[in-house]
Amino acid sequence: MVNSSILQSNTTQVSVPSSKLIDYTRLTLILLFTVGFGFFTYFITMILNVFIMNPHLRDNARYVLFIYMLFNDTFYLLLGFYLFLTAVYKLYVPAPLCYILYTVSSVAFRVTPYNLAAMALEQYVAICHPLRHVELCTTYKAHVAFTMICSFLTIPYALELYVMASSLTNIFNLYIICKQNMLVVSPIQNVLRSINLILCFTLVGLVILVTYMKIMLVAHRLSVRSSSASKAGKTVMLHAFQLLLYMASLLSILTESLPTTQTDILSMIIFLIFTCIPRFLSPIIYGVRDETLRKQMKKSLPHFVHNIFGNDEGTVSR
Repeated sequence: MVNSSILQSNTTQVSVPSSKLIDYTRLTLILLFTVGFGFFTYFITMILNVFIMNPHLRDNARYVLFIYMLFNDTFYLLLGFYLFLTAVYKLYVPAPLCYILYTVSSVAFRVTPYNLAAMALEQYVAICHPLRHVELCTTYKAHVAFTMICSFLTIPYALELYVMASSLTNIFNLYIICKQNMLVVSPIQNVLRSINLILCFTLVGLVILVTYMKIMLVAHRLSVRSSSASKAGKTVMLHAFQLLLYMASLLSILTESLPTTQTDILSMIIFLIFTCIPRFLSPIIYGVRDETLRKQMKKSLPHFVHNIFGNDEGTVSR
């Protein structure tokens, strides 16, 4: 009896520090996300300011698609992080609201890879068909392309909603923890989700691969490594690298079979590294690396900082 009491006391002493360690780890990861999102917001605000103040950028389909990507990534990070916190801290929400949030978040997640494919196609047209670039890559067509991408991506979730409504499980009257697996009431849903993911990354991967090969063939024919074709090829390769990072974020599915405490921490680490970091890097990859945006950002940075912090001492006065 005494040995049992000692064992229980030791178990309690071990579990309390372990629980505190898990809480501290969660808070640290949340703080890292907050800091990263703060820098991300600062960069996209400055880029958006440059975009608005320069009409020739607003008339360029490449930058229109880029701005759409930044808006979509910002929206996804906020919604995805909210859903992640509700799952980690076991907050129950109505199932219909959960499905709406899950659908919007999933569509936003898949929009970015397709947006990368559209940007790669724009680079391909600019390098391989320069005479038709003005005709094919207009800002109007960029708006239409983004709208069509969003509309196309909602189709699988409409089918999934039909499957859920047709099932005998009346899930929409329940309060649930808003996680993806909690919304599965039929094996058909997993099939639809798998097909959706495979199509998404296969189509985008093929577009990026083909456009890169075509662009590099042009660069090879020109035999000029510093040519615009070579730069465009490197940009497309960055698209491919981001796509790989987005695919790696699907590792979160593998954490569902682990114990709950391990799942929470591991899922948060995977969410931060493979979901957040690629989107945090987008303003740097396309904003700082792009020569036009970089020049405009350097010109507008002092004025932008002056407006943000309200410096009245004339440090940026002209």
